[in-house]
Amino acid sequence: MFDTKFAIVLKDDLPVWQKLNVTTFLTSGIVAQFPDIIGDPYRDRAGNIYNPLSIQPVIVLSADGQTLGAIQRRALERGVTVSLYVEEMFSTGYDLANRAVFAEFAPEDAKVVGIALRAEKKLVDRITKGARMHA
Repeated sequence: MFDTKFAIVLKDDLPVWQKLNVTTFLTSGIVAQFPDIIGDPYRDRAGNIYNPLSIQPVIVLSADGQTLGAIQRRALERGVTVSLYVEEMFSTGYDLANRAVFAEFAPEDAKVVGIALRAEKKLVDRITKGARMHA
């Protein structure tokens, strides 16, 4: 049905609240990059209108820190723009602080706890190799 895949990979040892938090932040980055992924508003039988949602399913995977680093490197090597969340962002409380702490790291020393991407299916599969379905 889709020629692309939308995947999120989370660090496997994060507490649940962090996994949910990272997932929402990463998703917002993909939506910003691909606004066409959002469909039309929903309407219930009573006529109430609800926000539109993604038209494409999202696959949530998990991996250890080393695999997340490899996924980041593979995405960069292939020129795929991703949403990325690093561990130090948990200690900040607002966007400017997130950007400041994010800028302190390069790919080789970033402690990646989550990454999201949307690209051609086979490319996403190659990039996320080593990750497994989140349980």
